[in-house]
Amino acid sequence: MTAEATAPPPALSIRQLLLLSIPALLIGVISALALAFVNWLAGLLHDVLWTNAPGAFGISGNTPWWIFTVLTATGIAVGLVVWLMPGHAGPDSATTELVSAPLKLTVLPGLLLAIVLSLAGGVSLGPENPIVAINVALAVALAGRIAKAAPTPIIAAMAASGTIGALFGTPVAAALVFTGMAAGFKMGGSLWDRLFLPLVSAGAGSVTTYLLGGAFGAAYSGTPYGAPQPFDLLTGSLVACASAAFGLIAVYLFPLAHRLFHALRHPLVYITAGGVVLGLLGMLGGPLTLFKGLEQSDELLKNPSAYSTGQLTLFLVVKTLALVVAASAGFRGGRIFPAVFIGVVAGLLGHALIPGLPMSLAIACGVLGVVLTISRDGWIAIFVGVAMVGDVTVLPMLCIIVLPTWLVVTKTREMLITPADLAKEKPGMARAKVG
Repeated sequence: MTAEATAPPPALSIRQLLLLSIPALLIGVISALALAFVNWLAGLLHDVLWTNAPGAFGISGNTPWWIFTVLTATGIAVGLVVWLMPGHAGPDSATTELVSAPLKLTVLPGLLLAIVLSLAGGVSLGPENPIVAINVALAVALAGRIAKAAPTPIIAAMAASGTIGALFGTPVAAALVFTGMAAGFKMGGSLWDRLFLPLVSAGAGSVTTYLLGGAFGAAYSGTPYGAPQPFDLLTGSLVACASAAFGLIAVYLFPLAHRLFHALRHPLVYITAGGVVLGLLGMLGGPLTLFKGLEQSDELLKNPSAYSTGQLTLFLVVKTLALVVAASAGFRGGRIFPAVFIGVVAGLLGHALIPGLPMSLAIACGVLGVVLTISRDGWIAIFVGVAMVGDVTVLPMLCIIVLPTWLVVTKTREMLITPADLAKEKPGMARAKVG
């Protein structure tokens, strides 16, 4: 192969970067508005399902039989969308990562409806994968009609980073994610040249989210960690590694559950079955184990001493099973947000078992361990761990504790259904066009 064939594409000039910053800003703002729109729709339906409708029957939305009813009905509704809508609500979220190839526009209405139903109905998945997919598809389609100055991968990177910035309320999250992906961008130049446009979009997305009143993080108001202590490296590592090891239970149950549900063949049947199981788990674990988990993490951290070790253990087991079921039964949604809740609970349990470990560091380590296992991204795991306690003093410790934790997960499988996994299922299932 010649040197010319392997040479990287030329870097964009300063003028090109400045000109492309305009669409990057617009894409970031639109991405944040799209996320806000999805959350708004889900919020309206949430009020109907969990406040207005049970109120009409004179009961609370936290009543166990109502939890079962809503989640079962949500399974039926999402199953109908996946079965009947054009594009079948996009690919099974079990088979997709946070950022994937652009979808066809015809897929988006079904995907939008499926994620709104899941978010409102209490399914233990977050909005991250679907909203990234929706925004990337819209940005690529719009850019293709208006201007073709920027390659499709750069437009997709802008939309994905703008959405990630909006989801986590800061461009830092997008920068961390895309640092590892920048080598694939169709442009030369330094790392910062490649990250420039995605960061512009991420900044616009995060500022828009802030102006709309959104934020990522929890209501933890405990004592900040303070100065690092050498012994805390050991105890913090124990909590992080144990949390990561527990998360691996979900990872290895995932393909088994996927095979079990999809053996039912029809999306209406297996997604409804998933809703029934989620309803039973919701009855067992209660309202804190429902939904994507961010608001529920807030509730836990407002008064962590109000929950016994037994309650925390119940939350940990139920939410982990709920994540596995929701992700494998054909619902559309991301796995990072519920992993954050599981990590918060694991951190609180770690603090209860090792009282000498400061609570803020224990929580951050629990989140670090579980999110690292589920997302397989060390940067996101560190960022979310710090964000959930709002305490930057834990950052130096997490930067060290992530190293042994990474050794626990690095050679294990990812929480992702691969073509090889599908090939192990029945031949007809591997060729299925839906779900």
